[in-house]
Amino acid sequence: MDVEKIVASLHPLERKVVPVLKECGTLKEVIEKTGLCEAEAMRALQWLENKEALKIISEVKELIQLNSNGKEYLKKGLPERRFLETVSKQLLPIRKIGTASGLNEEEVTVCLGLLKSKAAIAIDNGIVEVTKIGQEALKKEWLEEAFLKRLSAGGVAPTALTPEEQFAYDIFKKRKDIIKTDVEKIKRFELTDIGKSLTETEMGDLETADRLTPEMLKDGSWKDKTFRRYDVTINVPKVNRGKRHFVNQATDYAKQVWVELGFKEMEGTHVNTCFWNFDALFTAQDHPVRDMQDTFYLKSPKEGKLPDNTVVNGVKSMHEKGGNIESTGWQYAWNGDVAKKNVLRTHTTVLSAKTLAALKKEDWPAKYFAVGRCFRNEAMDWCHLFEFNQFEGIVVDPESNFRNLLGYLKLFMNKLGFPKARFRPAYFPYTEPSVEIDVYHPTHEKWVELGGAGIFRPEVTVPLLGETIPVLAWGPGFDRIMMEYYGVTDLRDLYKNDLKQLRTMKQWMR
Repeated sequence: MDVEKIVASLHPLERKVVPVLKECGTLKEVIEKTGLCEAEAMRALQWLENKEALKIISEVKELIQLNSNGKEYLKKGLPERRFLETVSKQLLPIRKIGTASGLNEEEVTVCLGLLKSKAAIAIDNGIVEVTKIGQEALKKEWLEEAFLKRLSAGGVAPTALTPEEQFAYDIFKKRKDIIKTDVEKIKRFELTDIGKSLTETEMGDLETADRLTPEMLKDGSWKDKTFRRYDVTINVPKVNRGKRHFVNQATDYAKQVWVELGFKEMEGTHVNTCFWNFDALFTAQDHPVRDMQDTFYLKSPKEGKLPDNTVVNGVKSMHEKGGNIESTGWQYAWNGDVAKKNVLRTHTTVLSAKTLAALKKEDWPAKYFAVGRCFRNEAMDWCHLFEFNQFEGIVVDPESNFRNLLGYLKLFMNKLGFPKARFRPAYFPYTEPSVEIDVYHPTHEKWVELGGAGIFRPEVTVPLLGETIPVLAWGPGFDRIMMEYYGVTDLRDLYKNDLKQLRTMKQWMR
């Protein structure tokens, strides 16, 4: 890089730092020489590193230093020495040693253990006596005392300890507040060839402007100013912007698509009665899907309220004998207490059932959608969770037909990035006819199954709407679409809340 161009692009902080680089080697020295604060000096060095004038090297240095008790023991002496000196003058019971030596109860206990392990004292009937080894120990300086003196001179790095000091260090680590280990982060730098050339270049007192202001344009003063040169190719720190969770981005987009197609959103609680979750959708009360293996039942509140008698009696009649239509129903005695049980919704179709029950005939035709969480009692693995996202849709229109259903689904899938969609005959308890939806994956070049759709059976629509009309319905899972778009291979990764993943995940843009 041209040194003259670098000089022309220097920030005022860099201009202060460059002249002292030859004399310095660390951030601390730069701060002392220039009078800049740490943040300003560090920023200047980072900018110069971006210009390849120097290379910043970070080092971590550990230092063992005296803590509060260590400083006190350096002045007064170690507790075990004071203990030994006191006992060497007179035989004392353990309970009186603390008062005589000025030690607290905890220090006395520690000294007893240490000195006994060194055979420096003997205890007989509660009386402490100094042994010959203890008498000899009083005549010389201990390793621990010598170590405290060395630490008082400014600390010692753990790697610089002698074997004797390491022994004392290991003892003090087990004791309270005698020593501490501080970690110091050192920033040093090395000049590159560009940096060396830069330090030999005259900086001068050139005043440069960092930006063009409205005032300069108004009074024309910009003509007489020298503007700092900008290098638009230089690397800059990455800034992670605030954004919505990528799962929310996907669901928001799906909602936007349905709104643009003229649909109204259905909303509701995660907790519903079995009546709305199962019975209103013509799911028999002895159907395996209601078992604890598939459904989360609530302990509190255990039960909820049923809707008005008109809807309840219509659903009951449909289950028991097929109501007043050409249906045999399920041929069993329907139980209202079973219908009252609260569950976490197993599908968003519960919202469709509630919406149909509240819909008036004058509101036809009507189109509704929902995108929301559902819950099923499943073992977790790479393709199963106990909660998942589902998108739901219904069209209530006496003039609608099966071809309209396929048209809506094809249009929606196209807007999600799947221009090719196909439909296979299928069976679902509350729709007839029913289809499975497959989309063609353009990258993997294969068909991927997404979920089901169909037209609600009369056993569903008659108790809720009061008459038989076609109601187009669909409820595919949405998580598989998200996994494909984001390149996630494990369903659990959608919700692991890993900070790096959240920062690097691409924006949802279909």
